[in-house]
Order: sequence, then C-alpha cells, then structure tokens
Amino acid sequence: MILFFVRRLASGVAVLFVVSTLAFFLLYYSSQNVARNILGEVATEEQVAQKTTELGLDQPIVSRYFDWLGGALTGDFGVSWFTSQPVLDSILLRLPVTLSLVVLTTLVTAILSVLVGVTAAVKRGAIDRTLQGISVAGDAVPQFVMAIALVTIFALQLGWFPAIGYEPIAEGLGPWAYSLTLPVAALAISAIASTAQQIRSSMISMLSMDWVRTLRSRGLSNREVLYRHVLRASAPAGLTILSLHFINMLSGAVVIEQIFALPGVGFLALQASVIGDMPLLMGVIVYVVLVVIIVNLLVDLLVGWLNPKARVA
Repeated sequence: MILFFVRRLASGVAVLFVVSTLAFFLLYYSSQNVARNILGEVATEEQVAQKTTELGLDQPIVSRYFDWLGGALTGDFGVSWFTSQPVLDSILLRLPVTLSLVVLTTLVTAILSVLVGVTAAVKRGAIDRTLQGISVAGDAVPQFVMAIALVTIFALQLGWFPAIGYEPIAEGLGPWAYSLTLPVAALAISAIASTAQQIRSSMISMLSMDWVRTLRSRGLSNREVLYRHVLRASAPAGLTILSLHFINMLSGAVVIEQIFALPGVGFLALQASVIGDMPLLMGVIVYVVLVVIIVNLLVDLLVGWLNPKARVA
C-alpha cells in the first residue's frame, strides 16, 4: 500500500510540474502590452517602459520562469499586477467559498446517488426507468441553464432562497447552508443522475455474481448482503465518476459563482483572465491542479483499499 501511495504521489507531482510549466509559457507568451493595460492609455511611453522593467517583463522568459518556480516552491506566487496583493492571500481569502460549494455538492451527490442507485438496482421497475430519464435530461441541460432556471423559479418568483450572496459558515450553519442551496442544486442535479446511474449499473452486475448467491445461501440478510458486500464491491465505479464530477465542479464553479455572485476562486479566476493578471492566474491554475491531484490521490487510495487488485493495476 505504501508503494502504491508513493507511485500515485510521484505521478501527481510530475503532472503538477508539467501543467504549471506549460501554463506559464502559454500565458506569458500570449500576454501583450501588460504595462499599458495596467497604467491605462494616458500613461507615457517612459512610464510604460518603467512599469515593464518593474514587472520583470523585459527579462528573458526562461529567467522569469525559474524566478517564478523558485518562489512557488516556497509558497510565494508573487503579487497581483493590478492590486499588489499577494497572490496566495487572494486565493486563501476566497478558497473557503469555493471549497464550501464543491465539497457540499460532492457530499449531497454521494449520499443521494447511493440512495437512488441502490433503490433503482434493487426495485427496478418505474424507479429504474425514471432514473434513466433523469440521467439523460440531467446530462443534457448545462449547469448555467439549470442555475438560471433555479434562480428564476425559487428565488425571483417564489422567494424561497436568496438569488445572490454568500454567508460564511462562521455566521451559522443554517445561514451558510441556506445561501448555498441553489448553487449546490445547480451543480448537483446532473452529477447525482449520472453517479446514481453508474452505481445502479455496477450493483446490477454484482447482484448477478455467484458470490452474492453464496452469501445469501449462508443465511445473511438481504440488507447485509447489499450494504456490506455488494455496495462495497460497487463503490469503486461510483468513486471514480464522483471524482470526475468533483473536477468538473471546480470548472463549473467559475460560472456558478458568477451567476450567484459568490466571492470564490472561480470568480477570481474569471476576473484575472479578463484583465490579464498573470501572477494571479498562475496561482489559481496551480491551486486547481493541486486540488485535482489531491482528490485523485484520495480516490485512488480508497479504491485500492476497497479493491486490492487496483493497487497492482
């Protein structure tokens, strides 16, 4: 298990290095007139040249990359070109909002997917057919369309939930969950449908196995067979697609945070890309890749624990 962990960790570090390197060169090669954008059109050529030197943009790009990499390895991602605020501080300030949104959505998705998937696999009939229809509809409707529909119906027309805004968890668990209800629903609907579908298919396959009939012949209750053995054997498939949805939620958070005016990292990334704030954008990219690597590592460890054969694979 330790060797399994080390291999996964090493591959994650390699991915982080490659992605951050490619992102740095692509972003800085594509950036033009940065100093002019920061100072505005009224700035003189001398001021623009001074700002270019101040930002280090007159240095070779390879030299700039190694300067950035050296700082990043110590946790220093530089400062924003437009606000002069440290990049790491900007991300950490908004990180709780995005993590609250994505983690809460993942928990809701996991719980409801297991309930719906197991029920559909065991009961079949109308419940199974309904799940099939919801799965197709959920995947077909984009998240931003779902978000706009939820805001229109439940916030503007019915007034049950706030249309915009975020309440920190420090203000209370109730107000925090209340402010995130619609954003979480917008992200979770399609994820629940497809994850439950995966769990349902995996459980139907497992229920037809000989070892399940053997367990029942030994006198184990149907509940124990389902939740202790069959569900555990089906869990790796559900965990894999759930991890993919988690990654998709990070990208979807950019749009969802914009619609619901949530001050998260996704909203910060959108602002940085619009104004061309390269240090801030690089910090966000590293943060996203790091979160993805950590999630994939945790999922690999869980799958390896549930299914020892996966460690060999």
